[in-house]
Amino acid sequence: MKTSTDRILTTHVGSLGRPTELLDVLRERENGRPYDPAQLSQLIKEAVADRVARQVDTGIDIVTDGEMSKTSFLDYVKDRLAGFEIDDAPSRGMAPTWQAEYDMFPEYYEGYLKKYSATVAPLRRIKCVGPVSYAGHEALQTDIANLKAAVAGKDVTEVFMPSSTPSAYGRNEHYASQDEFLEAVANAMREEYLAIIDAGFILQVDDPGLIDTLADPHKPVEERVQEANQAIDTLNHALRDIPTEKIRHHTCYGLNHGPRLTDIPLREAAPFMLRIRAGAHSFEVFNPRHQHEWNIWEDIKLPEDRVLIPGFLGHANNYVEHPDLIAEYIVRYANIVGRERVIAGADCGFSSRASYAPEVHPTVVWEKFKALSEGAAIASRQLWK
Repeated sequence: MKTSTDRILTTHVGSLGRPTELLDVLRERENGRPYDPAQLSQLIKEAVADRVARQVDTGIDIVTDGEMSKTSFLDYVKDRLAGFEIDDAPSRGMAPTWQAEYDMFPEYYEGYLKKYSATVAPLRRIKCVGPVSYAGHEALQTDIANLKAAVAGKDVTEVFMPSSTPSAYGRNEHYASQDEFLEAVANAMREEYLAIIDAGFILQVDDPGLIDTLADPHKPVEERVQEANQAIDTLNHALRDIPTEKIRHHTCYGLNHGPRLTDIPLREAAPFMLRIRAGAHSFEVFNPRHQHEWNIWEDIKLPEDRVLIPGFLGHANNYVEHPDLIAEYIVRYANIVGRERVIAGADCGFSSRASYAPEVHPTVVWEKFKALSEGAAIASRQLWK
């Protein structure tokens, strides 16, 4: 993993808005209607090339494919893992922190969820009904080939590819225990992790569920901690023997862009984050509920082999952050953990699902990226005088 040795490097979390033409074809596929597979493949390839070029043009150093082929950062695994089927059982409700905030602000969330539903397909829950194995080799290799083609000849510092954590996949109706089920999923997703690294990319593990588990208001603290540690052990099993400098871990405070009164302090989550076998940790900072938490790293010892990727771009608003403010925050982190151990990132993805109404409008995202690059340059001049 390249680090900030002579200037602050820039990156983001992964997902970007998909072109409308691509969304139209993805929608037909996801709803079981006729579509042209060759057209879909070409649209994905073109979208990846365009998104990579725009990342480079706006000054992003460590780039990715924008997850153009995926319906979401999470439910794409329904097409990658054998042993699962769509779970049509009645919904058990929202994620716990969503439900808690929905109960507090029902009028807001009713409107928000209408926008959130402007996706190519509903977020489908899955259940395990047979032995789990990895079946997404062809799709993964296509993603890898598209990204390699897109970065060829481009001035990029490094390339990363997101993949989902192994502890977020539906109900177990096959294995004798939850531990056995999670081990099987971890071994399957490990194949995806290894292929990404073998391609020469940095692996980013997307794991919003970690903080959501720790914040679940419906469970006692002891149970939350046990479940969080089980998820970490599962992920570490999947990452076993992979060099940590090839891995970055991303967690956030969920996808609900609401008041966020149920968020737990990052100080409570950070020790769990640091248990994960990763060389870098990506997390929210410019979420207004957490902007004050930069100073926790004065008390929490960052291991010598770790790098921080704080989020200096909000993923839930269309404001463009000022470069001077971004620079100020970069310097704050650098003064605590060292300038070589800070990479400037974003809070979360800008289109976590393939949506006609992404979290941040695509035209605004490019301006945010420019602001991040400018802020990193300002901070670099201060830190490397």
